[in-house]
Amino acid sequence: MSVVLIGDVARHSGISARMLRHYDRIGLVSASGRTTGGYREYSDEDMRRLLHVESLRSLGLSLAEISEVIDDREFDPAIVVTRVVEQTRRQIVQAQELVHRLEGITATEPRSWDDVLRTIHLMHRLEKSDASARQRLALRTQDADQRDLPVLIDAMLREEGEDAAGALQWAIARTGDAAVPALADALGSDDPGRRRRAFDALVKIDSPAARQVIRESASHPDERVRRRAIIARAEDDEADSMAALVELIRSGQGDVDASDALAALADRTGLIDVAANVVAQALSSAEAPARRRLAAALVPYPPAVTRPVLESLLDDEDRATALTAQYVLDSHGAGESL
Repeated sequence: MSVVLIGDVARHSGISARMLRHYDRIGLVSASGRTTGGYREYSDEDMRRLLHVESLRSLGLSLAEISEVIDDREFDPAIVVTRVVEQTRRQIVQAQELVHRLEGITATEPRSWDDVLRTIHLMHRLEKSDASARQRLALRTQDADQRDLPVLIDAMLREEGEDAAGALQWAIARTGDAAVPALADALGSDDPGRRRRAFDALVKIDSPAARQVIRESASHPDERVRRRAIIARAEDDEADSMAALVELIRSGQGDVDASDALAALADRTGLIDVAANVVAQALSSAEAPARRRLAAALVPYPPAVTRPVLESLLDDEDRATALTAQYVLDSHGAGESL
């Protein structure tokens, strides 16, 4: 059996002699022997134990945890590894939160430590656990310094309380177009809540730049964002949004709002015949539930435009569709249309 002195162990293992002595004091790795001069001598078994300890340390275990498991022949390594994984994940989250906070401070372009402390104070106040307290704070910051904008936007995008999010959105809207680029970026978030809160904030800003971002979202993969963007395009009298509005009616995604937006667009642009024709074309290939919605969407249009289509639906195989068509025809006879 070979033996190694503590100095040689330190040189070859990279573990300091001081740490080796500490291992000895706490009984974690003790040298099996001593020289006549009192120096520690490590046997092959001591070295194997030392390597075992260092391997466990490399996994993130504390010395107390290592001491607990190293001599337990019945312990389950999977339990230890799982515990280390969970601990490491918590550390990663904490590190990410720190980076996020530092980035938020940097985004305010601080000119002094007073600016940094002011931003940190605002961050802490916006992280209160009470949603009503966050809402009150947001209402008090509606005339906030524009340097606070990155912090306000970040807090709004994370805010799950509807009232507090709304108050933050109004505070952000008061800053105008300065918020638009960050909100446009947030529309690409993987988190649907962040996407929708960003969209709602753009709606509240309601400037040409904000509305441009909204209109460009008409093909967004998020159904709620896409639907509201299509309706926004209709409100800006973009006639090419008619087909998209009719698709919303056909699919049942906000069909009532889409029907109203389509009728209003047709009225403002004088394209009543075009709108009614787009609806009629969709009817020809729609399933029964969609046919009912599309037939109901024809209520506001002139009888002269819609009567042939509606009469063709009176014998529809879907009884509800036929009844809807009859109702629309009857309403045309009793009331006014576009």
